[in-house]
Parts: sequence; C-alpha cells; structure tokens
Amino acid sequence: MFFSKRIEFFLGFLACFSMLAVGAYFQFVEELEPCPLCISQRIAILITGLVFLAASIHNPKSTLGSRSYAIFGAIAALLGSAVSARHVWLQNLPADEVPECSPGLSYIFENFPLAETIKLMLNGTGECADVLWTLFGLSIPAWTFIAFIGLAILSLMQLKQK
Repeated sequence: MFFSKRIEFFLGFLACFSMLAVGAYFQFVEELEPCPLCISQRIAILITGLVFLAASIHNPKSTLGSRSYAIFGAIAALLGSAVSARHVWLQNLPADEVPECSPGLSYIFENFPLAETIKLMLNGTGECADVLWTLFGLSIPAWTFIAFIGLAILSLMQLKQK
C-alpha cells in the first residue's frame, strides 16, 4: 500500500465520518426522514468508524493488535452491508409484497420492548421501501452498501500489510 496502516485506518474513519455527515445533511437540510433501516445503517457506520479511529489512535505495533482491528472493522462493515442489502431488497419488492408501515421510531422506542424495537430496526418496515433519492440510478442504501463493501476491503487489506 501507499500509506501506513495508521493512515489507512484514519482514512477509513474519515470515510465513515463523511457518510454520517451526508446522512445528517439529508435528514436536516433535505428533510428526508430516516427509516428504521437507515438508522441501523448509521449505527453500523458509527461502529465501523469508531473501530477505525481506535486503530488509528492506538496504532498497534504487534501483528495481533493490527489484525484484531482489521477483523473487527471488517465485521462491523460487513454487518452494515447486510443491513444495506436488506434495505435494497425491500426497495425492490413488488408493491403488493412491501410490509406495512410502522408507527414512528420515537413511538416505538417509548412503547415497545427493546427486543421488538431491535427486530423492527433490522427487518425494516413499509417506509423502508420508499426510494427518496437516487444518484446514477442507485438509492442511498445501494450507495451505502457499496461504501460498506469498500470499508470491509480496506479493513481486510490491513491483514496483508506488514
């Protein structure tokens, strides 16, 4: 690679930070309300970014330390890609197969048990099937899926680097 592991992990963190900033822009400036799967993806981006930031700050000298960060970063990114893939799948369902919409997330957090809330956040609901924005024919979850795969690759590349 061209950069040290520390720099590459920091670049991964900056990518995650940028993704969260774009999500905030869409939510607060463009007023696109995030669905449960969008919020789940943001949590996965945050966790992935925190792993990358910790790896960058810690900059472990041992092979075991850097491999651990690389594996944890890849796992976080791959879990996020699974949520994104589910979201893209929901967006491409025929209209008659889309699940029903749920009450708002604030209502769910206040009135449902934690296990049910997590299930709703990971399975998605009817509002998750709405495509509110596209770029080059790809929705936000599709771009997020691509970004997660890139972050997983970046993280796994650290396993080969000496």
